[in-house]
Amino acid sequence: MTPTARPLRLRTTDPDFEQQLQQRLHWSAGQDAQIEHDVRRIVADVRERGDAALLQYSAQLDQVDAASVAALHINAADLETAFRGLPVAQRDALQQAVDRIRRYHVWQKQQGPQTATWRDADGTLLGQKVLPLDRVGIYVPGGKAAYPSSVLMNAIPARVAGVGHITMAVPTPGGERNPLVLAAAHVVGVDEVLALGGAQAIAALAYGTETITAVDKITGPGNAWVAAAKKQVYGQVGIDMIAGPSEILIIADGSTPADWVAMDLFSQAEHDELAQAILLCPDDAYIDAVQAAMDRLLPDMPRAEIIAKSLSDRGALIHTGSLEQACELANRIAPEHLEVSCREPHRLEPLLQHAGAIFLGAYTSEALGDYCAGPNHVLPTNGTARFSSPLSVYDFQKRSSLIEVSPQAARKLGRIASVLARGEGLVAHARAAEMRMEENS
Repeated sequence: MTPTARPLRLRTTDPDFEQQLQQRLHWSAGQDAQIEHDVRRIVADVRERGDAALLQYSAQLDQVDAASVAALHINAADLETAFRGLPVAQRDALQQAVDRIRRYHVWQKQQGPQTATWRDADGTLLGQKVLPLDRVGIYVPGGKAAYPSSVLMNAIPARVAGVGHITMAVPTPGGERNPLVLAAAHVVGVDEVLALGGAQAIAALAYGTETITAVDKITGPGNAWVAAAKKQVYGQVGIDMIAGPSEILIIADGSTPADWVAMDLFSQAEHDELAQAILLCPDDAYIDAVQAAMDRLLPDMPRAEIIAKSLSDRGALIHTGSLEQACELANRIAPEHLEVSCREPHRLEPLLQHAGAIFLGAYTSEALGDYCAGPNHVLPTNGTARFSSPLSVYDFQKRSSLIEVSPQAARKLGRIASVLARGEGLVAHARAAEMRMEENS
């Protein structure tokens, strides 16, 4: 029996619109008590027993039996072999995507932040020193689907930023290694690749084991177990974000072919059953056309059951009073991906404040951003675009303040510091500043 997708139909004028919308948007990573308990146990066990625990969980959870953790290391020769063995079309597309993404991130790095200093009139030097992180771990999903694009989007900005060592962890269920993922690691120059997934991989990257060196930051998306583990190890290491299910929100004025919009909704819904796809449009007839297009196109989708469940459980086709109202609603939702599929997208763009990435115009499908447009596809989800940003070179750098106070400035600044320090009852602070004042009087 062919599955059907029936997103919730809403109108902003519905009496219960707010309640219905909030129920549809509600999702929180790591709320499942059993997952939290199990992840905490795995993380503690890996931290305590190291390699032995990794081998146990790899066999138990990934069905990968290895005699040692060394067997879980995928060497450089295997990466190159995977790359060389790809069909020419895949190899060329991979390289072209790398070139475009790298070019964008090089440009981004040139814009700043960058190491810079200046001196004021009294000779004091102020500024910042920007340095790359020493070691970074990138997690690449490998469960229901393999994502070589995630290799590119995590490793390239790290490499452009100047990170010294990149360790990649990728699950290989049943021992199956995806050649496109390995080839991507080869092309971008990943230093170390582990056939390791789940919470145990996050724990190994965060704390290290007898044979795996701990990293300074972990980036990359994953399932609820990975998200929960990243949350638990934060503080020991930095993380990029707690990623939730994929999201797309489309603002449409009815000018884009309905089939295009239907397929764009499918493109996120096919990730997994918890993904969210929402259409905002002031034209009821067009919403009907998009629903009809989904009904017609869904049977031909290889992941039709996943798409249908995602759209039925979390999707929505929402009639708005105007395109402006659609923009207001989009800002409240703060989606991961926001398509403005309208005749005049640049008229609406200034009204849009919160989104991980904004795709302007009918020809700008979100799928292009996932693979090769240039900007990063690791984006904030679950409304966090209100306060966070796409992954970038800046996530792989850190800044140190530079301060050099001249003798003249020590007198001026010392007086200020002395007063404030004594006001806080910190006499040693005050005396440290006053000694410099006295020496220069």
